[in-house]
Order: sequence, then C-alpha cells, then structure tokens
Amino acid sequence: MSTQADRHVDVRCYVVIDPAACRGRDPVQVAQAAARGGATIIQLRDKRREPPAIRELARRMQQALAPFGVPFIVNDHVRIAEVVGAAGVHVGQDDMPVEDVRALLGDEAIIGLSHKRAEEIAASPVALLSYAAIGNIFPTSSKQQGLPPSGIDGFAGHMRQMRARRADLPIVAIAGITAENAPRVIAAGADGVAVISAVCAADDPEAATRALRGVVDAQLRERTA
Repeated sequence: MSTQADRHVDVRCYVVIDPAACRGRDPVQVAQAAARGGATIIQLRDKRREPPAIRELARRMQQALAPFGVPFIVNDHVRIAEVVGAAGVHVGQDDMPVEDVRALLGDEAIIGLSHKRAEEIAASPVALLSYAAIGNIFPTSSKQQGLPPSGIDGFAGHMRQMRARRADLPIVAIAGITAENAPRVIAAGADGVAVISAVCAADDPEAATRALRGVVDAQLRERTA
C-alpha cells in the first residue's frame, strides 16, 4: 500500500463543525460560511446524535460544501464517511485503527489521527496518514481533554518528534486556538490550526474564518521568509 506523501492536504485553516457549538444555528450553514471565509478543510464532529442522524447531517453538509471544493471529512464515523462520499475521516486513538480505515477507504481518502502524548506519536502509523493532529495546546471547553494543556513548549516538542517520524506529514494544531494565539502556534512549527468554537460560536462564522486564515497565512509567510 502506498503512503500519502504524494498527496498534500492543506490544513492551514481547519474548521471543525460541532453542532453543539453552533449556538442553535444550522451547522450546514455554518459550514458554508466557513467555506466562504477560506477554510481549507472542514470536519463534521457530532458527539451527541445517533449515527442515523449524523449520517443525514453529513450527507447534507457534503452536498452543501461540494460547490466550494473544500475537502469535507467526518470525525470518528468511518462508515458514514464512506456512505456519504466524504473526502475522508478523522479518527482518535480509541477509534478504528488507521490500518483498517485505510484498507476500507482506499489510498485516495484523507485520513487524520489525533495525538496527545509522546508515546502516541512514537507508535503512530505515519506512512498511512494524510495529516496528523497534535492537541491539548491551550485550555478549551469544546472537548474533553483528559490531559492538561501542553502549552507552546510542549507542542513544539511533540512537533519535533513527529517531524522525526515523517518530515513531510502535514501537522495541524488543535485545542483552544483562536485568531489571537494562532500565530504562536504556527511560529512553533504547525502547518495549520484546527478550531471549533472560534468559528462555530462566532457571531459571524465567515468573518471569523477569514480572520483566522489571514493570520495563519501571514505567519506562514513570515516563517518562510
């Protein structure tokens, strides 16, 4: 089976749509607003509904985002991602093993995996991943963290460890990230940032996404100058 090294996934502005964070608004409309604002990848993350309801929401979101050309992926639910024709899936350490996900979805699917600990990075199946997520950087109310936030220094250490495993793997940072602290995360080496509340709970999700994309792009230019 081939690696994903030949298919770059743009994780600069990674927006996670969580219906619970959308302040009662239609998550599909929030996702469309994020796409208009410059999101480079959009994930549906729904921890409250049952699979049939998640499948229907994923189907609607996939159809609504198709005109924008933004990759749409589903959190955890590999079969739902397959059924609705999503671009891929994001899984955690306790979900379906990446090896099984790749066998099921094929070489072209986008597959991301969450990492919080050094031992998880050491054991990560990096050759099969499209991108890696490294989390728990800042405090957040959007997710149950389990571990204390690593801070920028801890994140930078995890970054170095992951780069040593596979230098070309796109790395997205997650947990408590905002347009204000995103430049510090990019300066620490991330290829992009993933947000939930910063967009889903914003008064204007499109403007919030545009602002986030702007600061990330500016910091990336500065880092490579």
